[in-house]
Amino acid sequence: MRLGDGVEWALHCCTVLGALPPEQTIPSSVLAEFHGVPSAYLAKQMQALSRAGIVQSVPGRNGGYKLARAADDISILDVVLAVEGPEPAFRCTEVRQQGPSAVAPARYVKPCGIAAAMWRAEEVFRQELDATTLGDLVSELDTGVDPEQTEKAIIWLSQRLGPATTPVNTPEKS
Repeated sequence: MRLGDGVEWALHCCTVLGALPPEQTIPSSVLAEFHGVPSAYLAKQMQALSRAGIVQSVPGRNGGYKLARAADDISILDVVLAVEGPEPAFRCTEVRQQGPSAVAPARYVKPCGIAAAMWRAEEVFRQELDATTLGDLVSELDTGVDPEQTEKAIIWLSQRLGPATTPVNTPEKS
């Protein structure tokens, strides 16, 4: 199973937004530059997140995006579904009903064992994504990101957006 690059980018952007003060906004172009990804493509992901109610677009000179609700109230699954859509990853085409050994469609009374296994696996996958929130990801920044990278990120964001962008979950603030 492969999720698109947009999922990774959206999760990173939402984690950055979740680490900032709730009133702070960041333009999509700044998020794209910060992550080193194409601005036009990231803008599409941010629009999808906005349509799903995960981020809020704030217009104006100091506008940009911010989380629409608390990071603890947004699951990784919410972000994945916003970007990729709700369709299952596995799509059964009933290949067992094709070819020389096929029988009448009415004889296929049980779901395909392959499809059933894939759907069970996807359910477990989705449950795990639903159990982890952006708040969990933000809280892991202290231990999962090199302190030098955190310092560089704070300086970079402060230069572009002002000193109020200091993340709320940095070692200095924990």
